[in-house]
Amino acid sequence: MSITPQVKAIIDNYEADNPGTKSNLVRLLNAGKLGGTGKLVILPVDQGFEHGPARSFAANPPAYDPHYHYSLAIEAGLNAYAAPLGMLEAGASTFAGQIPTILKCNSSNALATEKDQAVTGSVADALRLGCSAIGFTIYPGSEYCFKQMDELRELAAEAKAAGLAVVVWSYPRGPMLDKAGETAIDICAYAAHMAALCGAHIIKVKPPTGVLSLPAAREVYIQENINISTLAARVRHVVQATFAGRRIVIFSGGEHESESELLTTVRGIHDGGGFGSIIGRNTFQRPKAEALALLARVIGIFSGPTGTH
Repeated sequence: MSITPQVKAIIDNYEADNPGTKSNLVRLLNAGKLGGTGKLVILPVDQGFEHGPARSFAANPPAYDPHYHYSLAIEAGLNAYAAPLGMLEAGASTFAGQIPTILKCNSSNALATEKDQAVTGSVADALRLGCSAIGFTIYPGSEYCFKQMDELRELAAEAKAAGLAVVVWSYPRGPMLDKAGETAIDICAYAAHMAALCGAHIIKVKPPTGVLSLPAAREVYIQENINISTLAARVRHVVQATFAGRRIVIFSGGEHESESELLTTVRGIHDGGGFGSIIGRNTFQRPKAEALALLARVIGIFSGPTGTH
């Protein structure tokens, strides 16, 4: 597949990267049904680590099998599949070359009491498994955020030298933030900006709410009349915070009770100029046929013009 003007415009923003890294970014952007559009829909499956197997997969028992997730992402025509080391190893040979993969290199678990993550994968693992990128989570606001940023710096430098792309999950949490603050617009934009400053090629954040958390930031938002009245406006602001859109920022599906809520969020992301969605439990916890139908609707939104869905 040739490089479309949309993909070329994105790749041109990565001025310091070598041909290997740019090639892997192109692979991600050219894969699946959204290939060439400049948009991404990615399946992440690290929830077994984060929440436990039953909480993650009991609602749809075939999802206990790592091959299920490879197949779901491929059949849906997604841009990539992201997972921790063991999940990717369990299907790496069977599905080699069929979809770009992202090795999630650190993880937390529901038994831990600290807001931290363990490094569980390496750049060598990602290369061995044929991945296009590594993924890494930071918790801005956590007591361990500086350690995590140090770990990210080392892994990102090694990944870039090896020609891999770097995806950063930036999830604010810590003693200064209550639950509402974790997805507040000022905090979400700040977290996305920090991930960009850490050298991420692709940044994942949660959909921002209209809450303003930090008093000092609230004053600026009011004084400068920053529009945060709709999800699309808030997404536009987060994209602005990632170097005026020079870095790819995608948004999680969020926690939803219905398909209509998820699709409303996806429309807001698309209308706000977000680069796409990374949707896990909202898809793999549904029966496969239902998940494929939902993902087709998500892809349809991102492949169309803004404000028309």
